[in-house]
Amino acid sequence: MHKIAFLFPGQGAQSVGMGRGLAVADPEIAALFAMADDVVGFPLSTLMWNGPESELTLTENAQPALVTTALAAHHLLTTRTTIRPDFVAGHSLGEYAALVAAGGLTARDAIRLVRLRGQAMQKAVPPGEGGMAVLLNVPAPEVAALCQEAAVSTQGVCVPANFNTAQQIVISGHKQAVEKAVALAKERGAKRCLMLAVSAPFHSPLMQPAAGTMADALSATPLQNLTIPLVANVTAQEVTSADSVRHLLVEQVTGAVRWEASIHRLIALGVDTFIELGSGKVLTGMIKRIDATVRAVALNEPEELETITTLFPPL
Repeated sequence: MHKIAFLFPGQGAQSVGMGRGLAVADPEIAALFAMADDVVGFPLSTLMWNGPESELTLTENAQPALVTTALAAHHLLTTRTTIRPDFVAGHSLGEYAALVAAGGLTARDAIRLVRLRGQAMQKAVPPGEGGMAVLLNVPAPEVAALCQEAAVSTQGVCVPANFNTAQQIVISGHKQAVEKAVALAKERGAKRCLMLAVSAPFHSPLMQPAAGTMADALSATPLQNLTIPLVANVTAQEVTSADSVRHLLVEQVTGAVRWEASIHRLIALGVDTFIELGSGKVLTGMIKRIDATVRAVALNEPEELETITTLFPPL
């Protein structure tokens, strides 16, 4: 029997104009964006739709913008079709949108929490001290060895942060250590390794202050047991318990995103249909590189609904 997973993107998928078409298409979605403006305390939707991009890209703005847009796309799909997921997953901050879809969090709480998460991550490490890089076509064991060697050499932190696909692994830590790992990789024949334009070393031990902030915030936030299993970033295993979810969301701040393993787990659970909800098609592209035999499509705009209902009729 066919199974469906809804996927929710993370930071980097934001773009000026995101969500505007969804808000125009449905008054309830427009109300969702208005609610997000209220939660963050300024007209976030105006920033999302008009820019400037430099402001939208700031972590504290990008995170609530992405979650709000993901929830808007989810609302459109679930109110205009009978398509429902058997599982959900989100890339990094996308887990918060996934939890709303799975009945664990309210939309208001999810937006509030990722706004705080973005602020806490930005404050955790002074500007210029942290960095991230992507290593392409370097096997995971080699990436781990490069990180360890660079950390020892520079006496800094350098760890794998995102196992996106077998060909794309992101590393994170002190900028000097990450730069050293990139240099070592290139010396040893890696063709494509580059520093990323990010504002903080996400998913590394340097994010521990932010993890503490999120632990406090999550302990004070009502979470419900999930009605749809979530395949979690840090374990690549399904979870439904509210207590477990709370723990994993804290661990996720400093832990690596095991995205490739999460997709393999979903496929092992019978999923052959993936729908990415929100902004961009980053996750859809990753899935096609992880396993080209499964179906994957993104919903960013209302006009894409027809394609989805054609490809993925109710089962």
